[in-house]
Amino acid sequence: MNDYLQSTFGLAGRTALVTGAARGIGLAIARALGLAGARVAVNDLRAEACAAAVAQLQAEGIAARAACFSVADAGAVAAAQQALQAAGWDVDTLVHNAGNQNRKPLEDMLPAEWQQLMEVHVNGAFHCARTFLPAMRARGFGRLVLMSSVAGQATMPLIAAYATAKGAVAAFTRAVAVECGGHGITANAIAPGFVRTAFTAGLQQREGFEDFLRTAVPAGRWASPEDIAPVVLFLVSPAAGFVNGQTLAIDGGMLARM
Repeated sequence: MNDYLQSTFGLAGRTALVTGAARGIGLAIARALGLAGARVAVNDLRAEACAAAVAQLQAEGIAARAACFSVADAGAVAAAQQALQAAGWDVDTLVHNAGNQNRKPLEDMLPAEWQQLMEVHVNGAFHCARTFLPAMRARGFGRLVLMSSVAGQATMPLIAAYATAKGAVAAFTRAVAVECGGHGITANAIAPGFVRTAFTAGLQQREGFEDFLRTAVPAGRWASPEDIAPVVLFLVSPAAGFVNGQTLAIDGGMLARM
């Protein structure tokens, strides 16, 4: 990487935490940030999955460590922050990617099922931001990227809770940007379209969905995690120092189509 690219997009000296990073989009983001020079803390609920992802990243020359906790548990997030800090890993870059899904008709969804999605997507974003922002504010620098979705702007049947949560994440991102922008902190969200991962396995198996996707998405294909990760790298890099409070759709043009 030449001097211009390093100074504009490089993350040397930075420490990132990526939630939901053991596979799929999260792992691709962790890899991208690590290859750009950041140390990366890999979060997942499952210790074995965290360890496997960390080993994979370390094999690629990336400084990585596991941070196994539930983003829905405020106490667990705080404990993880303290453990990372004690190890000398002061997080200045937070990517909240952890998520869950429950596709079912709204009238059939139980209140507890609705709340499960809010706990991870919305409360998880709140717990992580609330925990890691104070140290960022004290240092006068921080980067947050939160995972919204095109479903927060245009939805489809069976995902009312998910769509509501992702819309809330975008609104929360704007709130953080406004409150913290004067302290050297930026907060942005990304809104992926249909990404081929284990998370969308149900859609991949749905009869007729491939035909729908080719019609609805001008690019005519699924996204891959590698389509998403470089956008996050841009948003946390020096290049995006004046980008704040935005939700960037990465959808192959789907939301642009009438």
